[in-house]
Amino acid sequence: MSLLLPLPLLLSAMLAVQAVATMEVYVPDLPVVALHGRDVTLNCSFSPTGPFNASDVTVFWQLTDTKRTVYGYSEGQHQLADQAESFVNRTGLFPHELGLGNASLLLRKVVVADEGSFTCFVRVKEYGSSALFLQVAAPYSKPIVTLEPESNLRPGEEVALTCMAYGGYPEADVTWQDGGGRNLTENVTTSVVANEEGLFSLTSVLTVVLEPNSTYTCRLINPLLGEEGNAFVTITGQNISFPPVALWVTVGLAVCLLVLLVALAAVCRRKIKESCEEARREAEEAKELEEEESKTAMTLLKS
Repeated sequence: MSLLLPLPLLLSAMLAVQAVATMEVYVPDLPVVALHGRDVTLNCSFSPTGPFNASDVTVFWQLTDTKRTVYGYSEGQHQLADQAESFVNRTGLFPHELGLGNASLLLRKVVVADEGSFTCFVRVKEYGSSALFLQVAAPYSKPIVTLEPESNLRPGEEVALTCMAYGGYPEADVTWQDGGGRNLTENVTTSVVANEEGLFSLTSVLTVVLEPNSTYTCRLINPLLGEEGNAFVTITGQNISFPPVALWVTVGLAVCLLVLLVALAAVCRRKIKESCEEARREAEEAKELEEEESKTAMTLLKS
C-alpha cells in the first residue's frame, strides 16, 4: 500500500520531477467568467504520453499568487488536510473522467473573493501545470432615477438627478443622455460602495439646469456580462411651478381679460336694447302716420 504524502510535500515532489519530464496541461486562455452565487467549472485537461490508470493520477489546484491550497486528489482519494478554509465543502473533481484526461475543478457557490488566478497541477508519470484566471460577475438591479427636489420646481434652476442600482459586480459603466441621445459628461458624479459580499451599490448624480419637457436617461452596462439596464425621467411643464411674479402677472391679466369681456357684453347688450327700442318707436310712428293719412282720406271722401 502506497503512502499518501501531505500536499506540500507532494507538490514539492511534483515540482522536482518537472525538470525530468513534462506533460501538456491545458486550461482556457481567456478568463473564465462565473456568476456570483452559482457553480462554475474551471476546465483543465491533460495528455499523458502513454497509457495510464485513473488511480495513478494526482491533481492539485492552488491559488497562483498566494499558493493556498484549493483542492487535492491523489491515489483515488481527496487530499483536503491543507485546504484553505474558504474552499471547504465547495470543491470537487470529476473522478470518473480522470481516465479521459479531465482534471477540471468544480467550484460551488462562487463569491467575489474567489476572483483571481488558479493553477492546475497534474502528475501521472510526467508532470505539468497551467494557470487560468477566474472573473466574478453579478448583474445589477434595474436602475432607478429620482429627482431632487421633486416639487416647487422653477425653470432655470439646478436640479439633481440620481441614478441608483444595487448588488452588481464589477463596477459598471454609467452614462447619462439627454432626450436627443447626446452623452452628458459634465456635472456627473458616480460612486460605488461594496457590501459584506463584495457586491457594489452604485450611485450616479447628474446636475442639470431645469427645462420643461426634457428627458434624461441613465444607462448602466456591466463590462463582463455585457448587459444593459436603463432608466429615465421626463420633466414636463406640469411639474414646474411658476415664480411668484409670473404667477401674479398671469392672474392680473386673466382678471383684466374677464373684466373686459364683462364690459363688452354689457355694452353689446345696451346697444341691442337701444336698437330694439328705436325700431319699436319707428314702427309706432309709422302706424300713427298711416292712421292720420287714413282719416284725412275719409274726410275728403265725405266732402
